[in-house]
Amino acid sequence: MKAIKVIMLLVLAGVVLCSCDRTRHTPVADNGQLKVTGTQLVNERDEAVVLRGVSFGWHNLWPRFYNRKAVGWLVSDWKCSVVRAAMGVAIEDNYLDNPEFALQCVDNVVRGAIREGVYVIIDFHSHKKHTEEAKAFFTMMAEKYGDYPNVIYEIWNEPDYFTWEEVKEYSEQVIDVIRAIDSDNIILVGSPHWDQDLDAVAANPIGGRPNIMYTMHFYAGTHKSWLRERVDDAIRQGIPVFVSECAAVEASGNGPVDQAEWNRYVSWMEEKSISWVAWSVSDKDESCSMILPRASSYGKWSDDLLKEWGKITRQTIRERQQ
Repeated sequence: MKAIKVIMLLVLAGVVLCSCDRTRHTPVADNGQLKVTGTQLVNERDEAVVLRGVSFGWHNLWPRFYNRKAVGWLVSDWKCSVVRAAMGVAIEDNYLDNPEFALQCVDNVVRGAIREGVYVIIDFHSHKKHTEEAKAFFTMMAEKYGDYPNVIYEIWNEPDYFTWEEVKEYSEQVIDVIRAIDSDNIILVGSPHWDQDLDAVAANPIGGRPNIMYTMHFYAGTHKSWLRERVDDAIRQGIPVFVSECAAVEASGNGPVDQAEWNRYVSWMEEKSISWVAWSVSDKDESCSMILPRASSYGKWSDDLLKEWGKITRQTIRERQQ
């Protein structure tokens, strides 16, 4: 299976299959098939891996950024090792209303990530529960991309006012349809109250399904040390954690950048070897959007085209990415 994945990856990337070609170093080429050992994300050599990157905004609100050139710029200039395609399942023109367009946007980002040799999160970006729709969607994604080691499935972005028992039941069903096709790529599982109830997860984790991690989302302007302490407790109880969305502003997506608290969160994630993805590549008039409206859809963003949060995110990733 791994050999097939590597061959498909190289063919799509346009790399000549030759034993003498050792010049293309990418996160996927260097780390290969990811897995979860204990609470840690590791590579195919069982070495700890920390992915750092950014999430595109809702596909149905900012589709202009869902293209291969934007992915390429985020990899080459920002040094992202992971990108996230946030396929909107709410608001107007969402996946449920216009699936063909949604799938086109996701395909653009996934194929761009595979070509660039980075990991990519396919995110079912919903706050509400759509079990049958999610099962059908992830069946399609696993059939299409399950042979690529690049792919990570995020099966429910942020459950809001659901119990963990409801989220767990949904997650087990969706995990099982993915695993019927793709036996090994990482699956990210959400928790109630916008991915913050890791204490409930620790008390009753999903069993018998390897290579899953639980997502935590934070906005440093709102979420302080209490959330880090909650996650620390969950990790001590054996829960593997992946921060699939975060920013330095308030949970509303607005407000001032809290640089000091952001620095504390980054130091904490690096100390714990927790992978993280920042929100978002979008041009909305709010603090957590990274790009100015006059910027190109296709990357090549100079500093004067980045908003404050975009500059901070780019600098943070570039300083820490290997």
